[in-house]
Amino acid sequence: MMREKIKIKKIDYLPARQVTFSKRRRGLFKKAAELSVLCESEVAVIIFSATDKLFDYSSSSTEDVIERYKAHTNDLEKSNKQFLELQLENENHIKLSKELEEKSRRLRQMKGEDLQGLNMDELLKLEQLVEASLGRVIETKEELIMSEIMALEKKGAELVEANNQLRQKMAMLSGGNTGPAFVEPETLITNVGGGGEEDGMSSESAIIATSTSCNSAHSLSLEDDCSDVTLSLKLGLP
Repeated sequence: MMREKIKIKKIDYLPARQVTFSKRRRGLFKKAAELSVLCESEVAVIIFSATDKLFDYSSSSTEDVIERYKAHTNDLEKSNKQFLELQLENENHIKLSKELEEKSRRLRQMKGEDLQGLNMDELLKLEQLVEASLGRVIETKEELIMSEIMALEKKGAELVEANNQLRQKMAMLSGGNTGPAFVEPETLITNVGGGGEEDGMSSESAIIATSTSCNSAHSLSLEDDCSDVTLSLKLGLP
């Protein structure tokens, strides 16, 4: 005769529930002890009753088993965390590798390479992309050229201003010079002596030779501006 299988559910009758708890608890502890002996394992069983009463069994020490369980759990959590981090890094690596491959392929296509397999729409999009890129290159080049032109114009204006200031200084220095007046190298030839032959003198033309050292156009100091003007007069007597 087959034994009827007991349906597992809560026992509503309190005395029967307490009896069942006591029997099952002793049976569980007995099975835990048998498992520890047969398999040479460390076993701990902790039970709290409905009235919050503690029952425990351990093959060695319940506290030692709990500490060992905590340490193992922490190691397991660390391992799981490292595994999840490694898995995330692997996924990111795969994603970045795909993006790099796609960018490399797009760059080759912009260079006119690897165009096989593109349909008309893809070729039109690629053409628009190249034209837009070329427009940005031209715009950047024009901005650079304009900036260089503006820099040169500014530099030229600064040079003109410096030149004007230099001219003003030279004019001031020339205006304050009290030395002899400047004499042109082509000095006039003047006849010196009696003009008539009745004086009994055979006069020859007198030559006025001048030598002058003028202010150098490349000198900026007053000491180098002018030197003395020397006038030499030579007379011819009979």
